Amino acid sequence: MTTKRILFIGGSGIISSASVARAVSLGHDVTVLNRGLSHVRPLPEEVELLRADVRDTDAVTETLGSREFDVVAQFTAFTPPQVQADIDRFAGRIGQYVFISSASAYQKPPQRLPVVESTPLRNPFSQYARDKISCEDVLVHAYREQGFPATIVRPSHTYDRTLIPTMGRRTDLDRMRAGKPVVVHGDGTTRWTITHTEDFAVGFVGLLGRRDVLGEAFHITGDHAPSWNDITRWIAEAAGVEADIVHVPSDVIAEVHPPLGPTLLGDKAFPMVFDNTRIRSLVPEFRPTIPFWDGAAEIVAFHDANPHWQPAEPELDAAFDRMVAAVGH
Repeated sequence: MTTKRILFIGGSGIISSASVARAVSLGHDVTVLNRGLSHVRPLPEEVELLRADVRDTDAVTETLGSREFDVVAQFTAFTPPQVQADIDRFAGRIGQYVFISSASAYQKPPQRLPVVESTPLRNPFSQYARDKISCEDVLVHAYREQGFPATIVRPSHTYDRTLIPTMGRRTDLDRMRAGKPVVVHGDGTTRWTITHTEDFAVGFVGLLGRRDVLGEAFHITGDHAPSWNDITRWIAEAAGVEADIVHVPSDVIAEVHPPLGPTLLGDKAFPMVFDNTRIRSLVPEFRPTIPFWDGAAEIVAFHDANPHWQPAEPELDAAFDRMVAAVGH
């Protein structure tokens, strides 16, 4: 394996931290650009940390100077102007630019499953997803018109020990332990692909530095697609309790507590199962191995050890009570 000079923009988040660790473990020369504030996901000692606020263009330009990289992995761009700033900054200085898009960009509701990379990108429900689609459009144009060496990666719901993936996050865990009903959207049987960050990292790092993936897009997800009922029950089991699940229609949830609407109606209310043939054809070692029942145990253990990690959300707790009452439970 040839050692690559890799710059991670971000690098301490749920998705990126495991990829940084894997790149280091494989012997790559890794630099991370962020504010250097994360203590929950510390960087490996071998990583060079460049401190800058990624939203401060002048600070980033000054911090990077004239450095060149084989790969730039961008985890913190969410709008077309942010992507265009990277194109302007890195054109001619890098061998590959890898943009983290999102599987939420895929057609909602999906017309066919499993989802493949050629599934249309259209999500009228989520501004976040529409912004990611627009970012992809900017990169595709830059690749076609000027040869900018972009590769697009679309993760689905990726988690680590800090992330409770249900609607209520820590509030759901607290409600379970208090013996209160836990709201699950729809009838709870929708299949939802959920991916551990360490599994994602295997596929992601396997694409870095490859010249034969420029101009292409890949999703990288697990093969594990349990129902929301199962996801909720496994969290409860890890917490040592039994979940009292109450099913509430998604539109009722969005009406009672509007902040939940875009993520739910624009993503989680629909089944999402993916065909990972493309990424496996290039990265054969990508074989996701962590099922969510193991992930749930890891999540609960972390939150028990860090009770202040996510603050209480009394407004959300009260909203769930109203939802339960609305369906007559």
